[in-house]
Amino acid sequence: MTLRSFPPGRILRLLTDSPLTSLPRPLSLVRLHALEIIRGAISAVGPAALVRSVLRDHSIQTFLGRGPVTLVAAGKATQGMIQGFVTSTDLSIRRGIAVGIEEEGEVPAPIIWYRGGHPVPVRGSVEAGRAALRFAAGVSSLECLVVLLSGGASALMAAPAGAVTLKEKVDTTRVLLGAGVPIHELNCVRKHLSAVKGGRLALATPGRVLTLAISDVVSPIENDPSVIGSGPTVGDETTFTEALAIVDRPGIRERVPPGVFKLLQRGRDGLVSETMQDGNLLPERSMYRVIGSRREAMDGALLTARKLGYQAIAINGAIEGEARVVGGNHPERVFAAAQQLMAPRCVVSSGETTVNVSGNGRGGRNQELALAALSEMSRLGSSAVLASVGTDGVDGPTDAAGAMVDSTTAIRASALGLTSPESYLAENNAYAFFDQLGDLVRTGPTGTNVGDLQVVLTQ
Repeated sequence: MTLRSFPPGRILRLLTDSPLTSLPRPLSLVRLHALEIIRGAISAVGPAALVRSVLRDHSIQTFLGRGPVTLVAAGKATQGMIQGFVTSTDLSIRRGIAVGIEEEGEVPAPIIWYRGGHPVPVRGSVEAGRAALRFAAGVSSLECLVVLLSGGASALMAAPAGAVTLKEKVDTTRVLLGAGVPIHELNCVRKHLSAVKGGRLALATPGRVLTLAISDVVSPIENDPSVIGSGPTVGDETTFTEALAIVDRPGIRERVPPGVFKLLQRGRDGLVSETMQDGNLLPERSMYRVIGSRREAMDGALLTARKLGYQAIAINGAIEGEARVVGGNHPERVFAAAQQLMAPRCVVSSGETTVNVSGNGRGGRNQELALAALSEMSRLGSSAVLASVGTDGVDGPTDAAGAMVDSTTAIRASALGLTSPESYLAENNAYAFFDQLGDLVRTGPTGTNVGDLQVVLTQ
């Protein structure tokens, strides 16, 4: 199924790639409702609107002063955040850099656009990181550096530390991603291999630093500024010792480049300066605001669901863990939450799971979660739908945001000869399973990122 309403402002069109004419009309409609609720969730975390809203705050206006400002923007919501900033203030921008996943960004002069890489950095990421450090150093003590961060910033803006090369950093990131390490551990290592993360961007400037962030961080501390974008403007509690312990695990240590080990060991031994510690930046010189997160997305989903006539509730705790394990348990969790509601029901959840890659297939964590939930969907009734998507529109190395299962998926799969969903999971090949059914959810890049969203509808 394809959902087209992005970038924000385009007219919503709901198109179905799968032959839904054979499904009962109520289920067909419920599937479309699930997409509409996803659209409502993503619209609620539109970056331009979030920035415009926070800039009405008098304390932020006072902190910004009269300008001019230097601007650094990094992440999947870069273009929207910049749009929100320039349309909400008359402050002049002396210089700026913006880095995103797009080939070219629509940003005003004098902001320079860089195309970075995600989930691993590329040459453009390094160029952006070095430019950010140069521009930060050029901010006077009477001026303000404005930093706009969103999900993906860790890879999109990079500057390898010491003698570590970009290739060594990329290889290390790929090894950690393949091992399924949690995002906070990945960021710990990134910070200690970087000249820009872990507060080092803030240390580079004599001026004030205002950071506005859209968060996709759910753990270990939700919306932790030191984890969002690997914390380029805030203190860091992690250490070289912790970073070394992460890469020194069995199955990881054999694949990490020697140059990375050497830098982390030197840091552990006190031969390389640590990342910025709390207290290195005086409070009067720094202001940090998280302006959007998974909770705002869930609020948008609940509002849309209620407009469509559903009794709706959100699961408060973040959905975490290995996708195939979480997916197997999710219908039961939803069933318990929905008991307090009258039909039709909507249960919304959010978070970020992980995938341990052991097969040779294609897929992503949302597709694996949906596929793992398939066998338990009968618990939710005869007209039940579960959709799981990445709010950035990207799920793993695929063109899908996620996938959808319903109470007929198993029957339709069997009719197509897809008799062993477990084998697709074992091969990390959920994409092929859902592609044959037409049950992939495609949004295209959404211009924002607050983690993953699950929507379950029952009649």
